[in-house]
Amino acid sequence: MAKHADTSDAATETFVSWKEFLSSANAPSIALVCLAVWLHAADALIVATMLPSIVADIGGAGLVGWSFSLYEIASVVAGAASALLTMRFGLRLPMSLAAALFGLGCLLSAAAPTMPVMLFGRIFQGLGGGGLVAISFVAMGVIFPRRYAARAMAAVSTFWGVSAFLGPLIGGFFVEFSTWRWGFGFFAFQAFGLAAWIAMRPDQAARQSSQIAGFPFRRLGLLCVAVFLVSYGGVEIALIQTSICVVLGLTCLLFFLWLDNQAGSDRLLPNLPFNITKPVGSAFAMILSLSIATIAITAFGPLLITAIHDASALTTGYIIACSSIGWSVASVLVSGSPERLDRLMIAIGMGLVAASVVGFVFAVPSGPIWWIAIFALIEGAGFGTAWTFILRRTTALADPSEVQRVSGAIPTVHRLGYALGAAYIGIVANASGFATMQTPSEAAEVARWIFLACVPFAVLGLFAMITLVTERSPQAAAPTVRRMRSLL
Repeated sequence: MAKHADTSDAATETFVSWKEFLSSANAPSIALVCLAVWLHAADALIVATMLPSIVADIGGAGLVGWSFSLYEIASVVAGAASALLTMRFGLRLPMSLAAALFGLGCLLSAAAPTMPVMLFGRIFQGLGGGGLVAISFVAMGVIFPRRYAARAMAAVSTFWGVSAFLGPLIGGFFVEFSTWRWGFGFFAFQAFGLAAWIAMRPDQAARQSSQIAGFPFRRLGLLCVAVFLVSYGGVEIALIQTSICVVLGLTCLLFFLWLDNQAGSDRLLPNLPFNITKPVGSAFAMILSLSIATIAITAFGPLLITAIHDASALTTGYIIACSSIGWSVASVLVSGSPERLDRLMIAIGMGLVAASVVGFVFAVPSGPIWWIAIFALIEGAGFGTAWTFILRRTTALADPSEVQRVSGAIPTVHRLGYALGAAYIGIVANASGFATMQTPSEAAEVARWIFLACVPFAVLGLFAMITLVTERSPQAAAPTVRRMRSLL
């Protein structure tokens, strides 16, 4: 047994080159995962680019906000169910179903005669896209050897960053040279192709169907209501209405967490998912808090930058895209780091994210505009530096029976943080005069309050991180134990 442990430790510490990783037997799997993530990552940017043409063609300007909110709601719910589905059915069936749902949603949107029909399609796209990303994280947690995990995440992050550039270009191409309907059709073609490819591949995930009692429709429905109420509070901003929606939504969310914790092996999330005294809970609380802290630049940054600094739409768009660029570049640069550096990488990365939040407090209201781009790069670089190692370390410290739940829940908690953060920042924005601002100085004051309101969650995220980066993993502790035994 000791000899086997020595070999395992050495394997996880061995440097893995890109050549070795891409030429390994896992190369087809990483290509599949990257395509799955691409569909989800490019969706919002492409739809945002095509929306003016969509509204001009089928109307429904008052429902535009829901094209994103409904997608996010469905994405969070599908992500929560994904880990349980993979435990029951393996990877192949749930992932191919998610791809098919995404394709069906694209077809519905492509053929939509009115905005409500398109929104119905967006729900299916959200179910498919959220499921694809969550199952992709499960796949990286259970298919790839841990020594390949960092390279796999770097490849996925690269595709995510590429979508920041190609998404608007693809959407603009179809609007300019064809029609927005073919834009949705283009992604439907990719999704159905992905579904067929997945269906033809062997399943590589262990099933635990004997341990699962039934499908949790009640809890998923409650989670859907919770996210819907919180999202509605962020879309329809009015102080009293928004506050009521958020309070009711958070109450439903707490009730969902309580019910889920009582469900035993039928749980959607790991046991006590936000208990910061445990490594897994520490990771989830950190991700949730820092997601809430960083949504403001995406949700309100474009409007504020335009109002304060008179920037063009293209300039503003690429300032926001700097976050995705920083994420991708940092992820690739650090992906060769050995497992013994996981704690350091997480601490550095999350520290950079928190620093970027503080930077936005000064850069967005006062400029210069290139400082905003710098802090967006820092934010993305922080997530890119830490994200791979959050997944690797959290799954290493989790109970083996919880690895699939933990892997699938990480992107779900990330998006849940964005939904909660959008509603929270919506309240702050409304209270600080966002709806009535008319001059650059008034907009600067609103921006200052919005980003100041993010700082407490950045601090909370760093506090929640402590257990994750101080807990010693069994793999790290094993060599120490062996050395002590040899001394005895």
